[in-house]
Amino acid sequence: MLRSSAALIFVAVLATACAKKPAKEPVSETTPTSAHRPGVNVSDELIKACNIQFGNVQRAPKFDFDEASLLPEDRDILAQVARCVTTGPLKGRELALVGRADPRGETEYNMVLGEHRADAVHAYLAHLGVDTAKMDKTSRGELDAEGKDEETYKQDRRVDISLR
Repeated sequence: MLRSSAALIFVAVLATACAKKPAKEPVSETTPTSAHRPGVNVSDELIKACNIQFGNVQRAPKFDFDEASLLPEDRDILAQVARCVTTGPLKGRELALVGRADPRGETEYNMVLGEHRADAVHAYLAHLGVDTAKMDKTSRGELDAEGKDEETYKQDRRVDISLR
């Protein structure tokens, strides 16, 4: 009995250690018609209403493969969005955060990865004062992915942010 329990625990620990895990910090995305920016994609409606400035951020890379960590450029953009919906022209408006992934990997894994990216953006916006009840987060995983190579996969690895 003791030997079989120890073997079972060892197998469980081994399976957990070898499992591919999604990135720790998720990010958010916007509508497909919006201009793509780093790891976050802010809808054109938000950009215009909030007068969001991107600077050289348009050239920054999207999320790396299997990552959900916010880049400094993402934090700058998210700070502008947070100001706009907390004290700016869109004060009190609700946001939709949609995490996305490129088409590589298992469907279930990509849904979780997209969720982690949306969670990262949600957490950062909340840290900046955006009411968590005013943010809806979801994942589309790879469902709308269009990438065919590494360059175009980068466009799929993002979080979309739009008004709800």
